[in-house]
Amino acid sequence: MNDTPSNQSGNQRRKMKSASRLYAVQALFQMEHSGQTLDQVTAEFLNFRFGETYDGAEMIDGDISHFKMLVERAVDHQAKIDQLTDRALVARWPLGRIDPTLRALFRAAGVELIGRDTPPKVAISEYVDVAKAFFDKGDEPKFVNAVLDHMAREVKPDAF
Repeated sequence: MNDTPSNQSGNQRRKMKSASRLYAVQALFQMEHSGQTLDQVTAEFLNFRFGETYDGAEMIDGDISHFKMLVERAVDHQAKIDQLTDRALVARWPLGRIDPTLRALFRAAGVELIGRDTPPKVAISEYVDVAKAFFDKGDEPKFVNAVLDHMAREVKPDAF
């Protein structure tokens, strides 16, 4: 488990940040599904999930500070992010009707889209990759791309 020490290569830091996005989506899903608190889920991920081995594959450590920021801000700004997501979805598909993994993904991505640190195109690309990790054979990554593009154009039109 690392807090992105400066002695790591830029590529390693990017991989850790990408992993923290995946973990954040999982944590947000778990909070919604299990009713666990932010503190409970954060502790579980930091103590048991980062860098663990699943089905013989070792998971990469995540960027702890980025993971915490994503999960905390997703909880703090959930209403704002959910409203932004709802506006990006077609009327027949309100946020409450979509897959809970996608809801968690849109909440984590929304943090980065409304924030200042991550360029919107980078955030979209990263979360489309997260969608591919969860839905490797479906159309969900294309759906995620379209919804996040709409959200990004609303909050940061000058970036396009």
